[in-house]
Amino acid sequence: MMEIKSYYGGQYRDGGASSFEKRYPATGEVIGQVELATSAMLDEAVAMAQEAQKPWAKRSVQDRGQILIKCAHALREANEDLSRLEVQDVGKVYAEAVSADVPSGPDVLEYMGAAIMTYHGTQHEWPGAIGFTRRIPLGVCAGIGAWNYPVQIALWKSSPALAMGNAFILKPSEMTPLSALKIVEIMEDAGLPKGLLNVLQGDSHLGSAICNHPGIAKVSLTGGVETGKKIIAQSAESLKRVTLELGGKAPLILFDDCDLDKAAATAMDANFYTAGEVCSNATRVFIHRPIAEEILSRMKTMTEAMTVGDPMADDVQMGALISETHLEKVLSYVGQGVAEGATLVTGGDRVHPQGFEQGYYMRPTILSDCTDEMAVVREEIFGPVMSVLIFDDEEEAVARANATHFGLGAGLFTRDLARAHRVADQLEAGNVWINTYNLIPPDMPFGGVKQSGFGRESSHYAFEAYSDVRATYIALDD
Repeated sequence: MMEIKSYYGGQYRDGGASSFEKRYPATGEVIGQVELATSAMLDEAVAMAQEAQKPWAKRSVQDRGQILIKCAHALREANEDLSRLEVQDVGKVYAEAVSADVPSGPDVLEYMGAAIMTYHGTQHEWPGAIGFTRRIPLGVCAGIGAWNYPVQIALWKSSPALAMGNAFILKPSEMTPLSALKIVEIMEDAGLPKGLLNVLQGDSHLGSAICNHPGIAKVSLTGGVETGKKIIAQSAESLKRVTLELGGKAPLILFDDCDLDKAAATAMDANFYTAGEVCSNATRVFIHRPIAEEILSRMKTMTEAMTVGDPMADDVQMGALISETHLEKVLSYVGQGVAEGATLVTGGDRVHPQGFEQGYYMRPTILSDCTDEMAVVREEIFGPVMSVLIFDDEEEAVARANATHFGLGAGLFTRDLARAHRVADQLEAGNVWINTYNLIPPDMPFGGVKQSGFGRESSHYAFEAYSDVRATYIALDD
């Protein structure tokens, strides 16, 4: 059984007296004990990070960028090892991890390394004077991660911070503690100075301590809405900067002129990828009435053809959910949806694949005849549950799509170029996809509006969250 420790100042550290079981979601078995970091360990980690940050910030952007690019290449070489850890952490299908989820982390790291070399401030001129602005690192920044994309989240949060000249402390979810440690090892071996990237294992108590710590200048959270509100409140005393990437209940609008095959397949991916445990997933599928029966029939057939089971198997399309507790929560939503009048088209029950009977599995689920006031339509389920709703015209579709306090993602399918622009411009979401879904290249920002949070991950916009602007005015005359 693994002893899972914290890592800071360039070495592993023993935790306090408390520990947390790490279970493999695919089997339910305990595979490690997570040693939870104490507040004293946080103090020590912050002090070491502060010392490491000072010389790092003084290095040229070319030096910092080149080191991060080398780290990205090293992480890509370790893609298979990191992907296996991601499966152990999350229970997701290995094919997803190795082809997209894990590589997306090094992609952003490489982008940040390259982008920082040409990222600059502004220059101003007046009679007898000039001025310029510079981006200044904040110091020590921290990230509090969710459990669905541990590799991606670790690198999406730390990459812009490191590129800008900060040090970084990551608290991964206590349910997914493995991959972040491997990331730090690989990056330090590739040339990242020790003490710049640190991992502290802990639960919500450590998260609160991070928010309250005066030596940490900024916190970035990926998590739920209620957690986000707590982070803001806890960070207020020290006036920390905060980036929040929170929940979602994204709409996907399928108009009657869309490519039916592509629309149905994309709706499947937008609901059942990573067993539905994706904050931007389009779990409210609005279908134009003329094509509703045909689209629903295609999705039912495709869903029932999916194999659920061993995440490492080549012929499996959906792995396990993260925990027993979460599985029960998702299943309870299905029952509530049916009780409120939804029709169970397919799925909705727990399964016990041969050899993995104790794992946390359920069949991918489609609910039809849904209405906007149902809990399955209003609340984030974070599992493989698709709610299908019918609409009659464009204006109705947009109004109902926006009738939510979330605003992370949204999508639409149509062949009409004018309609595509018109509808996309009205959707209240930080990210909108047209004739595709959930694609986030490293040079595109990702983040939400309304109660899905604020601030942006990825792209050059992320640099703004990890820096101050310093304006300098120079008088040239006597």
